[in-house]
Amino acid sequence: MRVGTAPGLPGEPPLLASRLTPAVPPEPVVARPRLLRRLDEGSAGPVTLVTAPAGWGKTTLLATWVRLAAATPEAGSAPDVGVGQAVAPGPAPAWVSVEAGDDGDRLWAYLAAALRTATGAADDNPVAPLPAGPPRPDQLELLAAGLAALERPVLLVLDDLHRVADPAALTGLEFLLRHCEGRLHLVVGARAGLPLAVHRLRLAGELTEIGPDELAFTDDEVADLLTAHGAPLPATAVRRLRTRTGGWPAALRIAALALRGRPDPERWVGQFGGDQPEIAGYLREEVLAAVDPADRDLLRRTALAETVCADLAEALTGRADAGQALADLAEVGGLLRREDSRPPWYRCDPLLADLLRAELARLPGDELRELHERAADWYAGDGRPADGLRHALAAGRWDLAGDLFVAHWPELTRYDDEPVSGPTPPSPPPDVLRADPEVALACAAERAYVGDLPAASGHLRDAAAYADALPVPRRDRFLRMATALELTVARLAGDRAEVRASAARLLRTRPAASTPTGVAPATSEPATSAPATSTSPGIAPAASAPAGPVSPGPGSAGLASGRPTAHPPSTDDADLRAFTGTALGLVELACGALPAGRFVRAREAAREAGRPRTELVGASRSALLLAVRGDLHAAERAARDALGMPPCRGWSCRLDCSYAYLALAVVALHRDQPEEAGANLALAAQATGPVGTVEAGSGSSSTAGEPVAAALAAWCGAHLHRDAGDPATGQRMLVRARESLPDEPSAAELSGLLRAAEAEIRAWRGDLDGARTLLADATADAATPALAVALARVQLRAGDPAAAGRTLPDWQAPPADAWPLPVRLDAGLLDAVLADRSGDVRRVGRTLEQVLDLAGAQGCRRVFTRADPSVRDLLAAHLDAGTAHFPLVSDLVRQVEQSATPPSAEPARSLDEPLTERELTILRYLQSILSNVEIAAELSLSVNTVKTHVRNIYRKLGATRRREAVRRARELRLI
Repeated sequence: MRVGTAPGLPGEPPLLASRLTPAVPPEPVVARPRLLRRLDEGSAGPVTLVTAPAGWGKTTLLATWVRLAAATPEAGSAPDVGVGQAVAPGPAPAWVSVEAGDDGDRLWAYLAAALRTATGAADDNPVAPLPAGPPRPDQLELLAAGLAALERPVLLVLDDLHRVADPAALTGLEFLLRHCEGRLHLVVGARAGLPLAVHRLRLAGELTEIGPDELAFTDDEVADLLTAHGAPLPATAVRRLRTRTGGWPAALRIAALALRGRPDPERWVGQFGGDQPEIAGYLREEVLAAVDPADRDLLRRTALAETVCADLAEALTGRADAGQALADLAEVGGLLRREDSRPPWYRCDPLLADLLRAELARLPGDELRELHERAADWYAGDGRPADGLRHALAAGRWDLAGDLFVAHWPELTRYDDEPVSGPTPPSPPPDVLRADPEVALACAAERAYVGDLPAASGHLRDAAAYADALPVPRRDRFLRMATALELTVARLAGDRAEVRASAARLLRTRPAASTPTGVAPATSEPATSAPATSTSPGIAPAASAPAGPVSPGPGSAGLASGRPTAHPPSTDDADLRAFTGTALGLVELACGALPAGRFVRAREAAREAGRPRTELVGASRSALLLAVRGDLHAAERAARDALGMPPCRGWSCRLDCSYAYLALAVVALHRDQPEEAGANLALAAQATGPVGTVEAGSGSSSTAGEPVAAALAAWCGAHLHRDAGDPATGQRMLVRARESLPDEPSAAELSGLLRAAEAEIRAWRGDLDGARTLLADATADAATPALAVALARVQLRAGDPAAAGRTLPDWQAPPADAWPLPVRLDAGLLDAVLADRSGDVRRVGRTLEQVLDLAGAQGCRRVFTRADPSVRDLLAAHLDAGTAHFPLVSDLVRQVEQSATPPSAEPARSLDEPLTERELTILRYLQSILSNVEIAAELSLSVNTVKTHVRNIYRKLGATRRREAVRRARELRLI
């Protein structure tokens, strides 16, 4: 583009035309229609603010949008509003690029030129008298009146507005926005610290915000960018690159340019980081150059940790104002991202963290060790032993590392798949290991925690080499902890047989005083027998220890290391039961089993031992499995407890929370609360993968994720799809879920639940032969009663009540007490229907009362409200005959009548202005009880961004309240 001068007022300095037109975006440009739509929608309001640090593509996005808008016919002459087309009819947007050092005079000179261009150059233009400098109050009033008199609004784009040297120069713009009667619309691009009255605009609902969360590239956009640069990558490498860069556009463009011609691009992506010369140079020049040296030092020192809070920052830097500095760097500089927690924790961009850690590594060794030691002491005092152990080892504080491991070994194991980064700590010298072999166990625990299993096994071998020199009480403790580490390594490696064997060996070390007979147990909880030999060379089997209590005796506090015994026998026993029970439960869960009792017992033991991380695992898994069994009250309590635990320790426990949300979804399903069930399913994606969401017409599902959680999410989602009038999608979900289950006998119960649900949907669709074929091996004494009950129901629908009566298992017999409650209720209702068919009215009433007794205690309603019409008739007659559950039955009858009419098969009406992808996602969350703050936390968005989306949803749906928006969306079959 030719850079020239733009017309200004006579006698005034010339203006650069290049500052009044958007720059040509660098080629190739990736189409980002979701963001262009956001600008289209936002520009219809008073102010749209695009804020992000350097390199997030603000100017490129705005320039692309303005050029598309200028090239598109006016909205009034086009049949449809497309991407990049201004919402309000009018001329192309006016553009002003703000440069460093612009004061009020210079800024208003360009604003005047832009406004004159946008409103036309006629002499009678009401905006033409605008002066070149900052207008006086009377001139502002004239200008506001002139803008208000315009037939069409003026759209003004201000790029890099953070560069303005005189914030007071913007007060005139704020005056115009308030008094021009909506005829001035601003679209602003800035880094941070904008001197506009952002909070007032936000409170007034006049602000649309687009931040780094939305500017970040998606996987598809990364793939498009790489392809456009001639450097395509497989999907896994694309995902890795996006995760590594956080979707940062500048880094992705640098990576795309660097990838061209690489012989092994996937390997290069695996090594890509912020310490790469091109990335490091950009970060230093564009991001860190303007940061105050003291704040840069704070960033460097706190980069020692993945996340940082005010207290930790103060411990690392010695700054009393560290908390305020973190808040300023997050809000004003955009260099940190604040997580939704109390107290607030902050996280650095991945590539910036790489650069800062590279700078940190160049500090003198003594200074770096001191930082690690400070971090270790802080984490140890804050109850985060895993982080404390890592930093203690990095600092060479072998005594602290050993103390942390001995005191907290049950909590130093991984229960999630969150990545843990950081350099490998140095290995202790041989003389340290000789004096204190437990330090080698601490090193093994740290390596296992980060997933480096070969290194963990190596440290276990090192520990075994020095174990024989330990005195007996301390050697017994050492062997117990070494066996626990073997179990952890086996579990993380997927060696299920070794997990069971290690658990058996570990439980044989239980203190004799904690067993009912006072004698150490010869066998223990694992169902499979296991050899008593240890897998670590040189470590004697725990069973060979002297008979009697394993706990140390008097005088053990004077051990060579000076480390006292960690816990009394009762606590040691609770630790062993919690640790082994959790490990065995996870293994059984991975095999497709539903070990609810195991997780309940492990949770109780963890609570007794004071191990909150282990308790969280037990609470979240037991919540789901109890919900499947129909113990809804206990399941809901456990799920709420689990969801209340992670913030108190700052853990990253998204997997555990997902299990808890899935439990709440199953509870809501059994209580016939489909909106809440669907919303909780959406929150459970970390454990289930993208399965279970109720999207009309989606027709797709996936069972990626934890196998049992994914299968139960599909089971729950299939019921919701069927209830919403889309049984075909529900049937497909169940088929895929069954195919994804482990092919092991332990998965028989879960497989039976899936088959029974699929058969029910097939029969509901009229495919009785397909349902019978699916249930061909079900009998009245089948191991899975759900199959027998489902077959009896199919036979009844086929018009053969006699066969149904023979097939239906005895739901009142003592063995039925162990059935899942929903299966037992189904059987009882079917028994009542069969009694009605035979004319036994008294048996019908007696059976219904028994079923209501069972269902009412847990609040199970779906078995009644979604049952066949014959059940509805029986409930109505039972109400007339008299029942001890009159309020419940009358409520059920009303609810059944409301759900009796099937959903309309007519296609949904379309909106005049469709919802965006992000708005649809948030709309699904609006069905739940989550607040805007909680929705923002789940989606990793700012609360203000969520509020903006919610306002747009209300506007597009013609709603004024949340409930009204959800109702309207259901009418349109958007959810």
